[in-house]
Amino acid sequence: MNVTPYIRLARMDRPIGTFLVAWPALWALVWAAQGLPNIDLLVIFMVGAFTMRSAGCVINDIADRNFDGHVERTKSRPLATGETTLPQALVWFFILLASGFIALLMTDWKTVAWGFGAAALAIIYPFMKRYTHFPQVVLGAAFAWSVPMAFSAQAGFVPADAWLIYFATVLWTVAYDTQYAMVDRDDDLKIGIKSTAVFFGRFDLAAIAVCQAVMLGLLVWFGMLNQATWPFFLAIIVAACHFAWQFWRCRSRDRANCFAAFLSNNQIGAIIFIGTSAALLLA
Repeated sequence: MNVTPYIRLARMDRPIGTFLVAWPALWALVWAAQGLPNIDLLVIFMVGAFTMRSAGCVINDIADRNFDGHVERTKSRPLATGETTLPQALVWFFILLASGFIALLMTDWKTVAWGFGAAALAIIYPFMKRYTHFPQVVLGAAFAWSVPMAFSAQAGFVPADAWLIYFATVLWTVAYDTQYAMVDRDDDLKIGIKSTAVFFGRFDLAAIAVCQAVMLGLLVWFGMLNQATWPFFLAIIVAACHFAWQFWRCRSRDRANCFAAFLSNNQIGAIIFIGTSAALLLA
C-alpha cells in the first residue's frame, strides 16, 4: 500500500499548519500553569494539534475535490488527481479524528466536552467558503478553540480573560490565512470561491495590519491583567516588528512573497511563546 498520497492528503509533509494550531495551545498551557505545564498535557495537546490539523486538511480536500483541479496551487492534491478516492479519504478522516479523540480522553471530562466544539468547527470550516467571504473567521475560531481547552485541562477552569487570547488567536488566524488566500485569489475569483482576500480586495494589506494590531493589543491587555513581566512585552514588540516585515514582503502581492509571509507566522507563534515562558519562569 502506497501511503504517500495519504501523507500528502493530510499535509503531514507540510507541518506549518500543525505549528499554527499548536502555538496558541502552548501559550494557554503556559499561562494556565503559570510556568511549566504538565508534561503529559503538552504531549496530549501536541498530538491533538497534529491529528486535528491533519483531519482538517483531509475534510478540506473532500469539500474542495471539485475545485482543487482548477487552482494552480492545489491541482496536484491526491483527490484532485485521483490518487485517492472519496471513500478512502473519508476513512482516513475518521481515523485521524478518532486518534485525536483518543488523545483527548486522557484529559478530564470538561476538556473532552470542549473538544466537541473544536471538531464541529473543523468540519464546517471547509464548506463556509461557498457561503461567506469570511471562512477565515471560522478557521480562526477552530484554531483558537485549543485555548479554552488548554486552560480547562491545566487549570481546571476557563478564566474570563482567557478569551482575550482566544480572540487574539482568531484575529491572527484571519490575518495569516488572508495572506494564504492572496496566493489563490485570482483562481478563486474565476471559480467563485469566497475568502477574505477576495472580499477586502485592494484593502487586503490594511485589513491584515488591523487584525495583527488588534491581536497584539488583546495580548497586551491580557498581559497587563496578569501582571506579565518585561519579556512578554518585549516579545510583543518583536512580533510587531515581524508583522511590519510581513507587510513589506506582501506589498507587491506577489504569490511567492505572500506565501513566504504566511509561513513566517510560525516565528510569530514561537516569539510569543518564548516571551510568555520567560516572563513566567523569571517572575
